[in-house]
Amino acid sequence: MTAAIAVLLEAVTLGARAATLTEVADFGPNPGNLRMFKYVPNGLPAQRPLIVALHGCTQGASAYDNETGWTKFADKWRFSLLLPEQKNANNFNRCFNWFEPGDTERDQGEALSIKQMIDKMKADNAIDAKRIYVTGLSAGGGMASVLLAIYPEVFAGGAVIAGLPYRCATGLTEALTCMNPGKDLSPAQWGRLVLDASHHAGPWPRISIWHGSADTTVVPANAAELVEQWTHIQGIDRTSGEEDLINGHPHKVYKDANGRVLVETFTITGMGHGTPIAPGPRVEQCGSVAPFILDVGICSSYHIAKFWGLDEEPTPIPNLRDELLQRIQRIQEDLDALRSVVKQKLAD
Repeated sequence: MTAAIAVLLEAVTLGARAATLTEVADFGPNPGNLRMFKYVPNGLPAQRPLIVALHGCTQGASAYDNETGWTKFADKWRFSLLLPEQKNANNFNRCFNWFEPGDTERDQGEALSIKQMIDKMKADNAIDAKRIYVTGLSAGGGMASVLLAIYPEVFAGGAVIAGLPYRCATGLTEALTCMNPGKDLSPAQWGRLVLDASHHAGPWPRISIWHGSADTTVVPANAAELVEQWTHIQGIDRTSGEEDLINGHPHKVYKDANGRVLVETFTITGMGHGTPIAPGPRVEQCGSVAPFILDVGICSSYHIAKFWGLDEEPTPIPNLRDELLQRIQRIQEDLDALRSVVKQKLAD
């Protein structure tokens, strides 16, 4: 009996340990030659959301999970994370190739590889297909724009951090120009690029756009062009945005005729190129400082998750270890009582 109890306790203890970032080697055809990593909180029930988080240049999946705060909120608000990873063989700086036509058109290259990963997550983890979101930094932000444009039916929302509009470039030289000084198209021209990327007619994903005011790698003008692209797609008057300050940083929202916010922007005052974080223990704080993960007093992951409506408190998960201990104790008590009865019978 003692040995059996020890085995049961060890099994429960293993189940109670924190989830870890795990590589998935086989997720189907992989034309973009990417790697797939996932983070699934232990005990996650079916029909929970999925967030696809795309790292920036020189980074990898393991540098964009805890550092950005996404694992903290995955555990707290109970959703899965998918973290695709670029390879040096595809791009020397490990940037997602957001500017290469062979990687940014529907059902091709890196974009299709990421779509395959999403389908794998849906199959293996019973993801809520209506609550799939994508975010990314820099080149990852550029690839987030790609995915939102070519697979709009897949995503309920997106967030682009220090990124660029869809189809800003179709080659490396043009990509460098888009990054700095930027490309100026009309809202209709930007919108047409998205409309031509698929046969989707709506509804369209909600978009959160983040940029540092001092970013010289991907200049802030790209955030303004992203606003033009997505307000045009959403049919919103971009001149009627409402402004406020959040943690001291300018924040602007763009609403549809029903008052629903479909596009928002954060301009992080004085920030250079990176993902904004605010390390600390409070719920609205997150992350740890790393290259291109910048402590500027505001946690982008927290605000993005709230924008997507993911900040719901899940149903409490039973403490399985305590429950098992209680059951074992009751079994032990029943066995003791049975021994007493048998002993009494033998004595008689």
